[in-house]
Amino acid sequence: MANVGSEADAANELMRLAKQIRRANRMYHAEDAPEISDAEYDALVRRNAELEAAFPHLVRPDSPSQEIGHEVGTSPLSKVMHEVRMMSLDNAFANDEVAEFVARVRRFLSLDEGEAIAFTAEDKIDGLSCSLRYEKGELVLAATRGDGQVGENVTANVAHVRDIPRRLRGSNVPELFEVRGEVYMAKRDFLALNAAQDEAGEKLFANPRNAAAGSLRQKDARVTAQRPLRFFAHGWGAASAVPGESQSDVMRRIADWGLPVSAHLKRCVDLEEMLLAFERLADERAGLGYEIDGVVYKVDRLDWQKRLGFVARAPRWAIARKFPAERAETTLESIDIQVGRTGKLTPVGRLSPVLVGGVTVTNVTLHNRDEIDRLGVRPGDRVVIQRAGDVIPQVVENLTRDEKRVPFVFPDHCPVCASEAVSEEGEVDVRCTGGLICRAQRFERLKHFVSRGALDIDGLGEKTIAEFLDQGWLGNGPADIFRLRDHRDEILALEGWQDKSVDNLLASVEKRRSPDAARLLFGLGIRHVGSVTSRDLMTHLHTLPALRDAAEKARAGDEDAALALTSIDGVGPAVVNALGDFFHEEHNRALWDDLLGELDVPRYEVEQVDSAVAGKTVVFTGRLETMSRDEAKAQAERLGAKASGSISARTDLLVAGPGAGSKLKKAGELGIEVIDEARWAEIVAQAGADAR
Repeated sequence: MANVGSEADAANELMRLAKQIRRANRMYHAEDAPEISDAEYDALVRRNAELEAAFPHLVRPDSPSQEIGHEVGTSPLSKVMHEVRMMSLDNAFANDEVAEFVARVRRFLSLDEGEAIAFTAEDKIDGLSCSLRYEKGELVLAATRGDGQVGENVTANVAHVRDIPRRLRGSNVPELFEVRGEVYMAKRDFLALNAAQDEAGEKLFANPRNAAAGSLRQKDARVTAQRPLRFFAHGWGAASAVPGESQSDVMRRIADWGLPVSAHLKRCVDLEEMLLAFERLADERAGLGYEIDGVVYKVDRLDWQKRLGFVARAPRWAIARKFPAERAETTLESIDIQVGRTGKLTPVGRLSPVLVGGVTVTNVTLHNRDEIDRLGVRPGDRVVIQRAGDVIPQVVENLTRDEKRVPFVFPDHCPVCASEAVSEEGEVDVRCTGGLICRAQRFERLKHFVSRGALDIDGLGEKTIAEFLDQGWLGNGPADIFRLRDHRDEILALEGWQDKSVDNLLASVEKRRSPDAARLLFGLGIRHVGSVTSRDLMTHLHTLPALRDAAEKARAGDEDAALALTSIDGVGPAVVNALGDFFHEEHNRALWDDLLGELDVPRYEVEQVDSAVAGKTVVFTGRLETMSRDEAKAQAERLGAKASGSISARTDLLVAGPGAGSKLKKAGELGIEVIDEARWAEIVAQAGADAR
């Protein structure tokens, strides 16, 4: 694992990553205009996963690991709720990661080393995910993936995709079967389309994937009809019956029904065959008629797929092995300084556009002052950029650092508000000291406050917040959002606003006058207080006044108050100090009082899942004979319990298998309830029956 730094650094980086990945998702899925390459995106997601693995208590509610694709709220197409969620895939970037995936599957299923696990391997098409719902063999609905739960209705559009039949052939088609796959554009067709676009003076598409996505997601299906789209099936969703007991069996049946399935789909009996399939496709990649970006492996047996289940956004039984990173050489034209919500000054390199793997790259982060010094970069340098890796995409080499050129001087004052910019002791980041007087920080904090993970206020996007800031309506902080109703007539007078749009915005604001306390706390953007930490704090303290009281007492030296806070799982000294510092600042106290004066925040209570162990802490020990430890923990979490690895006074239940030792003894000493694996299976079964 790459360096993850301190908890505070990790919290800050996770916040930045969530923002970067959210924007990348929007540009890729909703706008069909990606600003970064697939490999750069993969690197962001990979780094996010590393940090979350190292600091699980810092996982944010808006974490990319919890989301799939992008919401479709701004789409001109109607929305479709997926009956079965359309998942994403976890990625592997090296052979040893594929080997670990296989080992992880084996551990989860508690399989002996000698028991074979077959996988399917197929090329990962670089297209737009699409779901085709067939009822009695007739196509009745087609939808994009969207955010995994809600997609866009493209039924009229897929009628013009040559590979998608309106009716499935054969007499053995289930009453309901939802085929899932990728809509794509062949390389030859993409080049012809761009040539036609160029001749007509129209905008060119960046790559075949963008062309396919933009063509399918047209409001007017007649535009789609003019585009040469294709389709490959790779799986299924909702089904009244599944015609087979393995992935490979069902895919053969889908092909029999008249849907195209990749000719490269094959069944691999061991790891060696899986890796060989990847090598062959890597060799053949350039000669294929369509773009691929890797190979997808899936556990072949469907009963094992069912046992393995899912984690957040991806199945445990599948993984995508991505092709290696690419590099390119270009010129660093300038270095701009951006100011974030916490005041951090982040240098961004503006590049001469360079095509890498079919994607035009124009920007790259330079991270901080130390990174600029390390690379010795200055405007005018020739640099090598890397599209992937285990860190945020970056300049990896300065080819002209020895040439004489005026060095870049990192600013010691904020470029937005001219306040002094300083670096705290032990930190590499330089931050503006202007706080809320800095327009950039006000803007970023307001964006964060209304974001999905915080108050989730529809209609207050970047453009609207900037416009309202310019009008002076949001100058006092987030409380001003709840006073926008006083500016209704003034908003209506602005260009682009109509009665309905103003009323919709004000209604969205009013809906948040009784917000979830944890979301509100997270929305304030206090350093080190992420979404998970906010929930942990409110679960124990229940009200915002109680939180403030505890934080102020801890800062004043009350050891009992500090101990009470740090005894909360996931809350450490950095969080306590950050809360104390926040309430110590007069302008923060004024902001807090002003905001709470506009709101009616209910007491925070955690809603428990209806099961015998909901809300309890469960520990597993000894040898489990019918499932792996990971599978047992996953069951506990699905039932609303917390699966812990150690016994303490806060443990409610110990599930003990053969060979249980010290944990069983300690449970007896503490008076903790102990059950065996068979009793645990009964609890799981009963919860499942109740849910039905």
